[in-house]
Amino acid sequence: MKLRLVLFLLLPLLLTLPLLSGCGPQSDGPAAAAGPTPTGQTTEQAGSRPARVKRRVSRDLAHLLALIDTQLLPPSRTPHARPLPLDSLRRAFRRCRLAYKQVEPFSEYFMPATSRLVNGAPVPEVEAEETKMFEAAGLQVIEPLLYPEPAPVAADTASRRELLRQVVRLRRQVRALQLLWQEQEFTDAHVFDALRQQVFRVVALGITGFDTPLSPAATLPEAEATLAALEAPLRLYLEPEAGLWGQLRAARRALRHPPDFAQFDRMDFVRRHANPLGRALLARQRQLGISPFAGELRPFRPEAATLFDAEAFNPDFYTSNRQWFTNPAKVALGRQLFHDPVLSGGGGRSCASCHQPGRAFTDGQALSATLTGGTLRRNTPTLLNAGMQAAQFYDLRAPTLENQAGDVISNHDEMHGSLERAAGRLAGQSRYVAQFRRAFPQAAAAPEPLVSPIRIQNALAAYERSLLRLNSPFDRYVRGEAGARLSPAAIRGFNLYAGRARCATCHFLPLTNGTAPPAFQDSEAEVLGVPVRPGSRRLDPDPGRYALTRLPPLRHAFKTPTLRNIALTAPYMHNGQYRTLEQVLDFYNQGGGLGLGIAVANQTLPPNKLHLTRQDMADMKAFLMTLTDTTGQQHP
Repeated sequence: MKLRLVLFLLLPLLLTLPLLSGCGPQSDGPAAAAGPTPTGQTTEQAGSRPARVKRRVSRDLAHLLALIDTQLLPPSRTPHARPLPLDSLRRAFRRCRLAYKQVEPFSEYFMPATSRLVNGAPVPEVEAEETKMFEAAGLQVIEPLLYPEPAPVAADTASRRELLRQVVRLRRQVRALQLLWQEQEFTDAHVFDALRQQVFRVVALGITGFDTPLSPAATLPEAEATLAALEAPLRLYLEPEAGLWGQLRAARRALRHPPDFAQFDRMDFVRRHANPLGRALLARQRQLGISPFAGELRPFRPEAATLFDAEAFNPDFYTSNRQWFTNPAKVALGRQLFHDPVLSGGGGRSCASCHQPGRAFTDGQALSATLTGGTLRRNTPTLLNAGMQAAQFYDLRAPTLENQAGDVISNHDEMHGSLERAAGRLAGQSRYVAQFRRAFPQAAAAPEPLVSPIRIQNALAAYERSLLRLNSPFDRYVRGEAGARLSPAAIRGFNLYAGRARCATCHFLPLTNGTAPPAFQDSEAEVLGVPVRPGSRRLDPDPGRYALTRLPPLRHAFKTPTLRNIALTAPYMHNGQYRTLEQVLDFYNQGGGLGLGIAVANQTLPPNKLHLTRQDMADMKAFLMTLTDTTGQQHP
């Protein structure tokens, strides 16, 4: 379960600058016009391949609506005086979910906002910058009314009323998808983009049980159904003997005949089926002369063939304007500033004082010391891969790394500095002036001084964005690189992580943080119910995001951090109270705060015990140890 935090905040100093496009259509309007590369036919051409795809999806949407009208809605209207036909309801519900999976590749790609109301997470969506909250809706909201045993609707009149209300809302949203789909205009390039993103979605969400938390038996059949949905559009682009057919059908067979949800070998599926399928789709697209949207700015590059490609991610997406993009001179300047105490008020502390490269940019302390001898409220997080988060800090209050830098430097407990005074001091050093000139070659035409607060912030942010490290032993193995090996225990641990232990439904693959795939544009937060210390039944009092928004669902909500380099970043949790991974794994195994008997009214972590054995947890730790990649982190 999730608290989705849609973050549209921008750097206040940059509000007048033009914004950049994102990862495909992120609103529900017509698809964006294609870029300058060849994109093939369009839906505007009668009889074209995109036009035929559009007609097929229209038929599938009509089928989904008919299922709701004829099979799901009627039993939902059963009078309260009569027994509810629960078996019929569940069968109809499963049919509707499978039917939605037929349209998911295109609904999620072209109409993500409405799709969230059809099959989004069953928690309110929060627009933090406006402190607004929107009620959850859709299939995942209906699921807990029907599952598990005993089903709430079987004995609870209020639940029966809620079921009918939610089914009616679901019908309304599917009808909205139909109307929006009629307005879509797109090209061959959009079709291939949507199909490849669906393969990524299956890996990151589908096989993990993200949208089937209470009915895991449906997880793999639904993943198979959505891969089956790729066949109809691909038939327009492939010869009957094309090898891609064999790869797609082999992937479907792997999902169709597993032992069960818990025993499914997800590592084998990703390596032998999903990754080759992604590569084959991209290769066929290029064979047809249909270029991917390589010039479009996205956090996940459009030309990436698999979810785990070494160069798949672009942290510059999270800047607000091209003039702030990373270049080698900025990185070098930012590295120098990062280690220079000139940015602090008393000249005795640098960024590296707490974010130590030799400790994976943490400090090994539960809580860092303040300048006045106390301690900060929260644990120091790693900066490795921080560039691939849509917002910063445990409470997600900073929309960019530039904002983060300014916040820390001005904080009287952390650095108690002034960017304006620091800029003045740096402007008096010829070495720094030369570095700023190389890092910002266009600055000569700008009205502000060369060495300015925002350029200090941007240089620091560029250095942090350069700390993208996705070449761990796990990455090399899952990509199938020659000579890469993982132990059997680590492979079992990955299968638990992405399966029965449910880790990957919050710490999403491949980043293992809360940046939601496959668009990677939203950051998520969770309410875990972390105690003040291990063994206590008292909830840590830190209000988390609630302190900023005053929205009740965000009370005690904290950013879902990356698990990469977790072997080096102890102690753990926002309060730094868990000193070992074994303690953390046990906390989750017990069901978080609620499972430990702590009163957490809004916990988003499912409170059910995972029933992991000691061997299971040892295997999971073995997997987590394979996520270490600190290449080049020691400061010269």
